Amino acid sequence: MSTDTILLEHGDGGLLSNKLIAETFLPLLKNDLLERMEDCAVMEIGGQRLSFSTDSYVVQPCFFPGGDIGSLAVHGTVNDLSMGGATPLYLSAGFILEEGFPLDDLKKIVASMAEAAQKAGVRVVTGDTKVVARGAADGIFINTAGIGHITYPGDISVSSIRPGDAIILNGHIGDHGAAIMSKRENLGLETDILSDSAPLSGLVADILQASPAIHCMRDATRGGLGAILAEIAQQSGAGITIAENSIPVKDSVRGVCEILGLDPLFLANEGKMVAFCPGNDAQAVLQAMQNHEYGRDAAIIGTVGESDRGRLILDTAIGGQREIDLPAGELVPRIC
Repeated sequence: MSTDTILLEHGDGGLLSNKLIAETFLPLLKNDLLERMEDCAVMEIGGQRLSFSTDSYVVQPCFFPGGDIGSLAVHGTVNDLSMGGATPLYLSAGFILEEGFPLDDLKKIVASMAEAAQKAGVRVVTGDTKVVARGAADGIFINTAGIGHITYPGDISVSSIRPGDAIILNGHIGDHGAAIMSKRENLGLETDILSDSAPLSGLVADILQASPAIHCMRDATRGGLGAILAEIAQQSGAGITIAENSIPVKDSVRGVCEILGLDPLFLANEGKMVAFCPGNDAQAVLQAMQNHEYGRDAAIIGTVGESDRGRLILDTAIGGQREIDLPAGELVPRIC
């Protein structure tokens, strides 16, 4: 798809998002730290390894089952820092507010951020507020940036992935995307679906204790598990195979997907991650996940092989195989 203007699809974590980054941002901002294309930048300053990440949140609606834009903004940056093996320490928070946004709603959102930060063990230490005219935004947008400290000795990166690695997921996929869509579409489901938005820093700390050889970690946010793993396969040149029967999906989420014609593989998550580690460490990492509140339903979902380099292959539930590519076209906009 060729376009001279920005489309909603440019922000969905799929093919157009990747093209926008590769063709517009990277050529002009290119440097060795940015080129790693990880969830956070890793820098060495004064003999200390630090991670740095930033993200913006435009989710609609800003209050949704299981969370709100405030807690989501904290969790998102905490998780991005954690995927680099860091202990998150400090956050900034920038608010763009539309004229007419209810002050009571803003207070609820900031209180939610404070509670989320306390639970994650981070502090919001700087920030900014801007107000734009009515109609110039959509209620509230939030940007958070964060700094973390890395003590883990290994290089956690897509470049560290090796054949024989196991791929471990920490639980059910699609909860966040399904919660947002059920709220937007007023589906009136008997079973409420809650967003999985959560801080994964404690879970990651347990994973790093369980294995000295964690090769890569990613949280499966925009574009879902399918987009994240397809992107990792392309970036690393690894051949990744995952088993559909091994990927946990709640029946309620499947129901929303059937109603709306969506695929759980490509629904956004805000509390789910994948870890790549040597096969010999897989059971220890799996156990560490299952012992944590945010990993009770963890599962080994796939492996890295010698063949199919740069491709993501799904072993389907009916016994076949299909290649999973970065999704093209609109998925679920304004999801985070």
